[in-house]
Amino acid sequence: MSESASKALILGSSGLSLTEDEKAFFRGERPWGFIVFARNIAEPDQLRDLAAEMRDCVGQPDAPIFIDQEGGRVQRLRPPMAPDYPSGAALGALYQHDREAGLRAAWLMSRLHAFDLLSYGINADCLPVLDVPVEGAHDVIGNRAYGKTPAIVAAMGRAAMQGLQDGGVLPVIKHIPGHGRAFADSHHHLPVVEASLDELRAHDFPPFAALADAPMAMTAHVVYTAIDKDNPATTSRHAVDHIIRGELGFDGLLMSDDVSMKALSGDFASRTDAILAAGCDVVLHCNGLMDEMRAVAARAPVLSGRALERAQKAVIGLGMRDDADEVQVRNEFASLMEAVA
Repeated sequence: MSESASKALILGSSGLSLTEDEKAFFRGERPWGFIVFARNIAEPDQLRDLAAEMRDCVGQPDAPIFIDQEGGRVQRLRPPMAPDYPSGAALGALYQHDREAGLRAAWLMSRLHAFDLLSYGINADCLPVLDVPVEGAHDVIGNRAYGKTPAIVAAMGRAAMQGLQDGGVLPVIKHIPGHGRAFADSHHHLPVVEASLDELRAHDFPPFAALADAPMAMTAHVVYTAIDKDNPATTSRHAVDHIIRGELGFDGLLMSDDVSMKALSGDFASRTDAILAAGCDVVLHCNGLMDEMRAVAARAPVLSGRALERAQKAVIGLGMRDDADEVQVRNEFASLMEAVA
């Protein structure tokens, strides 16, 4: 795939197929990738057609199309298009009972996600969740997390990431440098974390450092007062340069969480400027509202330099699959989860 003319954007769309306005807009702006949600999903052929329409607009037959397909309550594909999968916490419970079984289940479930997603033309999954919750934190992460210790989260996250990659799907670790300590939902409010750097280094950062070789990461719309008391990580140059790139060692493609979330302030032009000035490579806009997308796209540059290099590297493994048998993988996963149940 050539990203030479792609803009530093991942965009959503409004419905089950692209409107004429959306087609013209995407052709003109050429986002690097797209993202789909439940509003975009009705039945198999419709979703395949939507994915094809998106790629046709940008002239890229393998353009990344993202989805949040974690399992548990965050799962955009539902029966009959994909099974209901267990939450990260359910997999973590198996790990605590039997470490090897837990790791195997995490790999198997991600490998199944890859089978599911690629069958509909989706080739990128915003998974694994590497956040480590603390007691009393907001439930926005909750049972999406694999556990409450960084060692469990890192080990399970590695297995989950590998399962996606082995299935030819691009993984995205989230929410760097850690959303598990937040006492507010960043979809609606700006969380402020007042933990010390030592606390963050001991509890929140380790899973992200352990998976610093991930091809992509999504930022957290969270203020860490020990890092930058004025800006959430998404718009903090210090957080990106010194923590995410520096201390954690992540050098993959860095995408913002959704620019339309209420945790961010200002209009969409200023939000986009702040995200890019902080050092994020790609801006994510999810809700498909055209006026907002136009404002974001007007401020987003064509991918170039290190951002372009990271984007090109991120997609190298797309479509490169192992020889796993889907029926065998499903049967093995079901057996493991039945045992813990």
